[in-house]
Amino acid sequence: MKQRITQNCTFLLRFILLASIACQLTSCASTKELSYFQNGQNATDLVSATARYTPTIQPGDILSIQISSLNPEASTFFNPYTSFAVADRASQPMAANSTSPLQPVSGYMVDADGAVELPVIGKLSVKGLTVAQIRERVREPLREYLKEPTVNVRNLTFRISVMGEVARPSLFTVPNEQLTLLEALSLAGDVTIFGRRTDVLVIREENGQRKFGHVDLTRRDLFSSPYYYLHPNDVVYVEPSKVRAATADRTMQVAPIAISALSFLAIIATRF
Repeated sequence: MKQRITQNCTFLLRFILLASIACQLTSCASTKELSYFQNGQNATDLVSATARYTPTIQPGDILSIQISSLNPEASTFFNPYTSFAVADRASQPMAANSTSPLQPVSGYMVDADGAVELPVIGKLSVKGLTVAQIRERVREPLREYLKEPTVNVRNLTFRISVMGEVARPSLFTVPNEQLTLLEALSLAGDVTIFGRRTDVLVIREENGQRKFGHVDLTRRDLFSSPYYYLHPNDVVYVEPSKVRAATADRTMQVAPIAISALSFLAIIATRF
């Protein structure tokens, strides 16, 4: 009797082990599905790159505007938002705020008319301008009050969302205002083995409309895609592959059997 029970238990354990191995083997993705930049065989392949994207300021953006001059005391009147928090945030490389990416930041908010109001200088229209253009627009009236003024402008609300089949989905803040799709995926820990690399979705808002762009990471021409350089508030979504769905289905099928078998083994163990 004991020998027969032992044989049954051994059979059940082997069944569970084989079922687990089968799930793993049948869910493996091919190398071709996982490799990036595949097209082209020569070491000297050339791909035309898309032009670098330079963002412009829009209503709702928050700007850090730091002013300095040969007279530090006089410069303080033009820096009401100077704080270590803003300085530290602006100087950090591309990173995510893992604690609270939506926490308030100190700076000048661009109003609905596309303007900011600075001490002494008053209102300045900045809508549609780059930070370099804003820097010059702020410096010009400062010459009346400061000797050799220096202006540093940063956009504190350049954010990108990465969702779906990545290792660390999150909302990322981009202080240097330049981020590519590949850099965003790297910040998110790369696409998982279950992610669909042939069709990464980039959702972008332009002129009040949502655009849905598709990028194939396995092709080298992704570098010429209009979605290679990300824009403020872009959403990157990596869709799960069929392998992910198939693996989930097989897990749901095997799990009840494995649980039942383990329960049976536990009952047998308590009797002997």
